[in-house]
Amino acid sequence: MRAIRIDRWGGPEVLRLVEDAPVPVPDEGQTLIRVERAGVNYADTHARDNTYLARYELPLIPGAEVAGTTEDGTRVAALVPNGGYAEYAVADAVAPIPDAVSYGAALALVLQGLTAWHLYKTSAKLAAGETVVVHAAAGGVGSLAVQLAKAFGAGRVIATASTAGKRELALELGADAAVDVNAGDLAAELREANGGRRVDVVLEMAGGRVFDASLDALAPFGRVVAYGMASREANRVPSGVLMHGSKAVVGFWLVHAMRHPEMVGPPLEDLFGRVADGSLRVVEGGTYPLSEARRAHEDLQARRTSGKLLLDPRR
Repeated sequence: MRAIRIDRWGGPEVLRLVEDAPVPVPDEGQTLIRVERAGVNYADTHARDNTYLARYELPLIPGAEVAGTTEDGTRVAALVPNGGYAEYAVADAVAPIPDAVSYGAALALVLQGLTAWHLYKTSAKLAAGETVVVHAAAGGVGSLAVQLAKAFGAGRVIATASTAGKRELALELGADAAVDVNAGDLAAELREANGGRRVDVVLEMAGGRVFDASLDALAPFGRVVAYGMASREANRVPSGVLMHGSKAVVGFWLVHAMRHPEMVGPPLEDLFGRVADGSLRVVEGGTYPLSEARRAHEDLQARRTSGKLLLDPRR
């Protein structure tokens, strides 16, 4: 089968198309999926150089999410430990895709959608009327989180993004204000976008200066929920800073939720329903041929993309 294989750790150049990768054989209880679309996520760039929270071994077929058909023709989506950038993949558990939901939308929901859902419901425990800041608001998680915020009770939604076009998209998706994430004093810009008041919840996936500014902008009892580190810059938070502002920093990694079926099935059913009835829009950011996985990674890291990125294994 065709697949993208990594034989050494490094940049996008290590993503190599092979035509003769063996078709994976499912163990008992696993499902073989003929992949129609594979999802591309920022975490894949960390897997590529082995700097992610999970550790990998070479050779590696990357990719953590797939959508396609089972042997009996059922349309399904699934998260996989690896092996998604290929024509076939095996999964421990699959989610049937409703007829009204495309493969691309299903992929966005099964990882980014579930992440956005749990950022609010599980980690931030969003309360009615609270102000929410969504960083990377035009991205896969961010574009869904902007839309879910008010559905889950937020009062005001402030988006950040790196370009005017991405900020405009965030406003179209329902944000009340959009801020340039590269602003010199980001914390002050966030407060200004909230009428001079501090904010209650920040969904943060960059790390580095964006994390620090987010923490600085929090109101008493506010929460920063960290679910990524795209800048690859680590942060240290003194306990006195947390105590002085009665602030909280909460981490989230979807892997932990995936271990509990009740944290996957009902939220995913909720998200599929919202897409089916038109109340939630999935922003599909482009479908790349499998042979151009390297370009997909380059575009993603250069911030040239919006929404959900996909790979087509047949091309």
